[in-house]
Amino acid sequence: MTFPAVLLPLAGTAVDLAVRVADETPKDEDVKAGWLALVIFLLLGAAVVVLAFSLVKQLRKAQAAEDAGIYGSDEPDPAAGAEAEPENHSAS
Repeated sequence: MTFPAVLLPLAGTAVDLAVRVADETPKDEDVKAGWLALVIFLLLGAAVVVLAFSLVKQLRKAQAAEDAGIYGSDEPDPAAGAEAEPENHSAS
């Protein structure tokens, strides 16, 4: 037994009406963010600033270490010989 197609719009309207009646949405004047929300927002902003300064500090340390040669170089090792050189496949 299936639901008659003629009653589908009526059923949708009934469900919509039931939801509107049962919905207890507060009025605009009843909703306030409050001081706690402001404090949390400011703390999150301060955390972002601290993380940004920390990131910059770590990036400067990594750059100084790379400049000092601690990580090695990005250039190929000359001891590797022909294997390190790229092959030329140009058609002549």
